[in-house]
Amino acid sequence: MLVAAAVCPCPPLLVPEVASGAAPELDATRAACAEAVAVLAAADPELLIVVGPAEHDRRGPHAAGATGSFRGFGVDLDVRLGDGPRQERTLPPSLAVGAWLLAGGTWTAAPVEGLGVGEPLDAHRCMTAGKELAARAGRVALLVMGDGSACRTLKAPGYLDERAADFDRRAADALGAADIEGLRGLDESLARELKVSGRAPWQVLAGAAQGAGLTGRLLHESDPYGVGYFVAAWSKA
Repeated sequence: MLVAAAVCPCPPLLVPEVASGAAPELDATRAACAEAVAVLAAADPELLIVVGPAEHDRRGPHAAGATGSFRGFGVDLDVRLGDGPRQERTLPPSLAVGAWLLAGGTWTAAPVEGLGVGEPLDAHRCMTAGKELAARAGRVALLVMGDGSACRTLKAPGYLDERAADFDRRAADALGAADIEGLRGLDESLARELKVSGRAPWQVLAGAAQGAGLTGRLLHESDPYGVGYFVAAWSKA
């Protein structure tokens, strides 16, 4: 059963070495992510699964010890998912950022695995995948990586789309309230048009949380670089 979840954005810029001189711009986001990860540790899970967007050839699942790299972003930095035997670098960027967040908090609470989720996965299949993850152990926690729309400003990766702010508001409200139906109802086609990377992982979370009785808190929201970033923590009341 799911006992806790943390929702964090997944831009490689969260890693200060990647952001370089722009690192201070995301200090508040990093601090909120650290707070959310601490909620996971406090829940004393038996298993932690990092879930995030991934291309088809890198979805996994990824066992403990899987490694990722930020070399593609110009930084000589590798990360490792948990403490399992070291494996080849297979983690998609979103899970590599998740592994970095856990390393920053010196995660030792439970074994860690990873799952990449494809953007085309529809809501029903996401919910089913989440339910299966929650059944993996008696006490499961999820670290869910994903960004909101990439169309919030003229300089955003997807340019300005007037629909982006409303989509992000709905997503942020649902994440902050642990609103399963709100997440389930996020429009898949609109999310694709707005270049939302978090829609599928958030719906996996919604599936995992069914019947768990968790409450949510929105710890942070911002839209630097024209991209929606949300940090939330779900736990038992």
